[in-house]
Amino acid sequence: MLLLKNINKSYKVGKGSLHVLKNVQMEVKEGELISIMGSSGSGKSTLLNIMGILDDYDSGEYYIDNTLIKNLSQKQAAQYRNRFLGFVFQSFNLLPFKNAMENVALPLYYQKVGRRERNKIAVEYLDKVGLKAWAEHLPTELSGGQKQRVAIARALIAQPKVILADEPTGALDTTTSLEVMDLFKQVNKEGITIIIVTHERDIAALTQRTIFLKDGVIESHDHSFA
Repeated sequence: MLLLKNINKSYKVGKGSLHVLKNVQMEVKEGELISIMGSSGSGKSTLLNIMGILDDYDSGEYYIDNTLIKNLSQKQAAQYRNRFLGFVFQSFNLLPFKNAMENVALPLYYQKVGRRERNKIAVEYLDKVGLKAWAEHLPTELSGGQKQRVAIARALIAQPKVILADEPTGALDTTTSLEVMDLFKQVNKEGITIIIVTHERDIAALTQRTIFLKDGVIESHDHSFA
């Protein structure tokens, strides 16, 4: 599904450069639910950005579904993202002036789906995450857990093959975090591959496999039986 071979990434810092990812080798199989752990500055977000085609890499090879992802134009990158990937962020990234239904419908707007049709589908996805009754509510009227459920519904509506989640429980309390993880596990059972970046061990323990990053190097892969 996703294959990274000898991925290197550096950023310019002043007159020097910072080598953030060093020969990263990693494979994610279809239908896996995995977590990536590491301390701040270990390269987790950079790795996720490369997998999400939000950032390019310097050397190595990255494949999605046996297609090499390298030096794409912005348009090509957007097409691959729309076709394969869904994103969930710690800060939810909901548009404050749009209600829950309109936020969820947004990916379909970019796919040129008509307003009535996309809103109808959005309500179906809100129903999937237990928020149908909140469709008309603005983000300011939702709790943190509800906002994250809206964000997950928005990621799901374009029917991605892979969901990339960057600290999706970072802004939530323990009970709500576990509810969000239950939702991810439910989505995963439907066949969607999920990759979660987290610094929380109890969240990582709920995934099938944890990849540990330290100073841009993959240290180990741990399997659990979540």
